[in-house]
Amino acid sequence: MRKHSKAWWLAGSVALVIAGCGGGSGGSDSGTGSGTGTTDPGTTTPPQPNLAERIEPYDTVTKSAEATAKSTAVVRGAAASQAIANVSLSAPVSTLKQSTLATAVSAKPGAPIQIGVQRDVSATATVAATTALLTWKNTESGTRVAAIAFESPTAQGVRLGVQVQQLPASAVLRFYGAAGAEATEVTAAELQAQAEQLRNSGADAATARTYWSPEFGGTKTILEVEIGATADAAQVQIAVPSLSHFTFSAAEMQKSILEKAASGSCNIDVMCQPDYLQQGRSVARMIYVSGAASYYCTGTLINDAKSSGTPYFLTANHCISTQAEASSLITDWFYTASACNSGTVSTNTRRLNKGASLLYATASTDTSFLQLNEAPPSGVVYAGSYYGAALASSNGIAGVHHPAGDLQKMSIGTVKGLGQCSNETCIDSSDSNNGFYAINWQQGTTEGGSSGSALFYTIGSSRYVTGTLYGGTASCQTPNGSDYYGRFDVPYKAKLKAWLNP
Repeated sequence: MRKHSKAWWLAGSVALVIAGCGGGSGGSDSGTGSGTGTTDPGTTTPPQPNLAERIEPYDTVTKSAEATAKSTAVVRGAAASQAIANVSLSAPVSTLKQSTLATAVSAKPGAPIQIGVQRDVSATATVAATTALLTWKNTESGTRVAAIAFESPTAQGVRLGVQVQQLPASAVLRFYGAAGAEATEVTAAELQAQAEQLRNSGADAATARTYWSPEFGGTKTILEVEIGATADAAQVQIAVPSLSHFTFSAAEMQKSILEKAASGSCNIDVMCQPDYLQQGRSVARMIYVSGAASYYCTGTLINDAKSSGTPYFLTANHCISTQAEASSLITDWFYTASACNSGTVSTNTRRLNKGASLLYATASTDTSFLQLNEAPPSGVVYAGSYYGAALASSNGIAGVHHPAGDLQKMSIGTVKGLGQCSNETCIDSSDSNNGFYAINWQQGTTEGGSSGSALFYTIGSSRYVTGTLYGGTASCQTPNGSDYYGRFDVPYKAKLKAWLNP
């Protein structure tokens, strides 16, 4: 099964077996986590947890003196309308949205939700063709600027796959949704650093040169290039051979899933559960590109023992398993409802566009561990983590996640036991060496797009990350189904402690 294909789930007569989407497309598997051997269920009993083995959460609100937000000027597009060339693709085939919806409706926990598809852009497929569209104009500050607007009809967002062959050292690429609007920019030095990182990760030449732009929630994204007054415009050698066309917004996706599959109605709005708002501030919705298709998953900001503020980020290996995917990562923070069950997005939502570095990835516990390339917004919580012995059956747990990329939801349940997950299959087993937890929910559920979200375990008055979502059979229609989470303690002891508690 390919990394982002649908997950199919089967119930066995003796042990629950699921066909998940664990593993990755060429990602590393350098961990030493368990979960791939064959054991006789019921032969051993997990030891009681050692509750001392944990890292405390770090709340940047309560410790505001240590987390003063940097003030930055708003960057806006500089190109005048007459300096912007226009590239408009043909209308996509009418079945494109329906086929994407069909995939999303059938997706289960453990399947990233596909929200975008690749579209080729012949008008800018080569450096020569792109150069011909760049009309340079002088700015008031003495620099020169040129821009191209890319429009993909009916899109709910457009991400540009910009291939960078060469740029002057002074160059800046800038992206925005409308002329004069707030923009995101990336420098030639940042692009060079990403290319070197991708080459060092083993990416091919084309992948290493590709930068995936932000998206702005509509049919158009503008690419602007600004160079110094004395820079040689001939050194601007870029192309945009393809873009990722978002077929659905998150709100559309969730609404369509509810209508088409009658699922999701049991999800619990995290804003209706004040006791879980702190955990919610550590959880982000993920948008990333694999190939040229775009996906939703969920990830969690993780604290280290020194509370250093280093933005370590935990998610599933079947979501992000390569540096190319990590480099394309967008994270949406505080992506919650404005009030309990309001259905409207909070004005506090903040977005980071500049990707992450992949530090560690293993399929054995479906773990990916990253470091974000930007500081998280003010007010986040760096989640605490528990790395002691496996939790025993009946321990209470909770999950916070973004099902179908929707506004943040949460689930409450208990540990059913342990499980083995490999080759896209999970089997219940009580062997304490197994690398996954089996979970049953009493309130709420998970869906496609919840993948990679954290499992929280309560110790005293705090909650600690103890796993990440792999897959399962739980849904609003199957409330007794089980979900499987990769145990956090296994990759922690194998590798993550080198960053989190050296």
